[in-house]
Amino acid sequence: MDLLIQIEVLVNIFFQSLGEWLAPIAAGLSFLGTEEFYILLLPAIYWCIDAGIGFRIGIMLVATNSINGYLKMLFHSPRPFWVDSRVKALAQETSFGMPSGHSQNAASLWGLVAVKFKKTWLTIVSICAIILIGWSRLYLGVHFTRDVLSGWLIGGLLILAFLLLEKPVTKWITTKSLGFQLLVILLVAVLIIGLGYLAATSGNNWTMPGEWIDQSLAASSVAPDPFNLEGCFTIAGVWLGFASGYAWWLKKFGTMKVTGSIGSRIARYFIGLAGLFALYLGLKLVFPENPLWLGLLLRCVRYALIGLWVSALAPLLFTKLKLDK
Repeated sequence: MDLLIQIEVLVNIFFQSLGEWLAPIAAGLSFLGTEEFYILLLPAIYWCIDAGIGFRIGIMLVATNSINGYLKMLFHSPRPFWVDSRVKALAQETSFGMPSGHSQNAASLWGLVAVKFKKTWLTIVSICAIILIGWSRLYLGVHFTRDVLSGWLIGGLLILAFLLLEKPVTKWITTKSLGFQLLVILLVAVLIIGLGYLAATSGNNWTMPGEWIDQSLAASSVAPDPFNLEGCFTIAGVWLGFASGYAWWLKKFGTMKVTGSIGSRIARYFIGLAGLFALYLGLKLVFPENPLWLGLLLRCVRYALIGLWVSALAPLLFTKLKLDK
């Protein structure tokens, strides 16, 4: 164990020494940086507040999770409870540690929310969320300080890149035909999977230290599985369905305007969520997970249908039910 890791472990131990009463608070804060939370938040923004901002947050969700997955597989960085038995694993994690996905998601997504809505109170809430989500990962023993700091840095850089590219890319792609747009969307989905495969195979000549596996099993009863490709196929599927549905809607109906009373917006959200979970759970039961590549392909299809539901099918249903007025 190098000297820097020894010092950083002390940070985890210090926070955990503050008391077990903080564990449920840290777990709750950590949830605010998960994909599951953003899957609940994104439809709320897209269906009930502002579809344009919701779509942009969806793009950032795809971008930040893709890049985080690649970097984790390239850096081969351990988690604190893999290297020191004094650190308790208060959450189960099987991927590599750096950069922290929760911290990167928080910086990029909460940061983008603050930038797009331009509300002082929301900016303050976003900054607090970014800081507290990062702290929660240290307390839970699943990240070093370097993981959190690098996650914040990459998240911030993604916001800058997004703001620089948003207008020129939008101006370019909106002049193209729907067929061309769908082709570009498909190629990006293939690229997400291809880069994930290359990142995973980059570790073919690298052997995980046996003590990392032993410590992980002792602390969390779960062995590391850092080169799993499920995340890449999930993200590619979400992108494929969500972006395709949005492109189709724009060509057929124009810009999606979120209107209606508070009651109709709440109804849209819960009806839409019911359909989302029906697709998520129903297709999970129907689609086989083996053999591996068939399972991964069907996983991509499942999440593509979920993305399509969010961006186009649910809004179409809202129109039929007259919940868009």
